[in-house]
Amino acid sequence: MPIDAARALAADPRRSEIRWDHKDIQLYHLGLGAGRPATDPDELRYTLESKLHVLPSFATVAGAGMAMLGGLGAPGIDVDLAAVLHGGHSIELHRPIPVKGEAVSHSKVAAVYDKGKAAVVVLRSEVADADGPLWTSDAQIFVRGEGGFGGERGPSARSEDPDRAPDRTALQPVREEQALLYRLSGDWNPLHADPEFAKLAGFDRPILHGLCSYGMTLKAVVDTVLGGDVSRVRSYRTRFAGIAFPGETLRMRMWESEGRVQVAVTAVERDDAPVLADTVVAYA
Repeated sequence: MPIDAARALAADPRRSEIRWDHKDIQLYHLGLGAGRPATDPDELRYTLESKLHVLPSFATVAGAGMAMLGGLGAPGIDVDLAAVLHGGHSIELHRPIPVKGEAVSHSKVAAVYDKGKAAVVVLRSEVADADGPLWTSDAQIFVRGEGGFGGERGPSARSEDPDRAPDRTALQPVREEQALLYRLSGDWNPLHADPEFAKLAGFDRPILHGLCSYGMTLKAVVDTVLGGDVSRVRSYRTRFAGIAFPGETLRMRMWESEGRVQVAVTAVERDDAPVLADTVVAYA
């Protein structure tokens, strides 16, 4: 069997050293569409080194985001990458991410769930620097054709949107070249750049990275609900419910409650086709 759940769960964590500085932060923020208008003081917090703060979703690309790929090579995990989809992602922040850092990441398979016709592998990375834990990141990897092995089905994170009008709605245009810029932070999948490769994958043109939509959404919540204060974010999760294309507009509908914002993200030009669902930002 390509997935040996017991072996994967028992494997020792993989240790890697990661580092970043202001250039990595700025490039990531620009890849999310930050810097419009370029001289806006609120946007300079994302683009100018003397004023820089770090959007917590940077955790997904720190160290070029190698933890997820490394996890797919863990003992007991032998799958066809063509059958792999990034189903969802969550991060828990233990404290604000510094603009410059050196840290150690320990990555492991935290869970393997049997969904019947597919398996879900949860790849967890725990990152700490000399001052202690920084963040914990979970990637939910959906592997088609690998279910049916008799394992636990696992929890469901799905939740209905509130039955009321959203408290806020943000419209975020995706620049035509945004995927080309975002991929410089470490995700070199040609699906996001090469039209011929995209057609082989069943798309008429390259698609935007799901984690780019993820970062764009967190930025919108920080800017509109949290007053631009990235340090208030405690955790952030989403399910990748669909795709977005460069050149489209993302509609982000937000419902606020105490310490929590629920968000639904859709593509405006495709009749509000879903992009992100079950999306929750918890904050202090």
